[in-house]
Amino acid sequence: MTTPEPGRFITFEGGEGAGKTTQLRLLALHLRGLGRDVVTTREPGGSTGAEQIRDLLVQGAAGRWDGVSEALLHFAARRDHLRHTVWPALRQGSWVLCDRFADSTTAYQGYGFGVALASIEQLYQLAVGDFQPDLTLILDLPAAQGLARAVARGGDNDRYERMDLAFHQRLRDGFLRIAEAAPRRCAVISAEDTVDAIAARIQTAVEQRLA
Repeated sequence: MTTPEPGRFITFEGGEGAGKTTQLRLLALHLRGLGRDVVTTREPGGSTGAEQIRDLLVQGAAGRWDGVSEALLHFAARRDHLRHTVWPALRQGSWVLCDRFADSTTAYQGYGFGVALASIEQLYQLAVGDFQPDLTLILDLPAAQGLARAVARGGDNDRYERMDLAFHQRLRDGFLRIAEAAPRRCAVISAEDTVDAIAARIQTAVEQRLA
């Protein structure tokens, strides 16, 4: 029996309104056109247990949880998501595209809410271990522009979209610091261009990094 080729794990990160979901969908279409088996998923969520935790995180008042509580909930959801969705798909040789992963916890709960980065790293090691994405695409957009897009889009109108501009600026700064600290894993993609132009840059980054 032939062993399947190892799968790839690609994560999409960025602030509110950066267009992650749209670009993930377009990359999935592109990769399927190349004959790849692709699984699309999201965090928080992506498995039955993780989706139940997602409801706790995105619904309710903006100040419902403090940063530590949120970080704990995110890693509980992440562990369930990895065990039931991501790792099984990768073992089958699928390319897994995920809308947010652990960098969002570092940005939102760490840089946004002030939870110690060392504590978030400890939670990562406990819940995730040495596993990391093969490529992280960080869609970068000025905080005010991204927040305006998110509000205009409507949709879930979740707790994070109702937080102030200063919080969202800390998120953007946090994502850029993450990318600076992990340049081999992360690719920063400007999200200020057209949807097609952004998609083309993403395809190029995937081809160059994961060829």
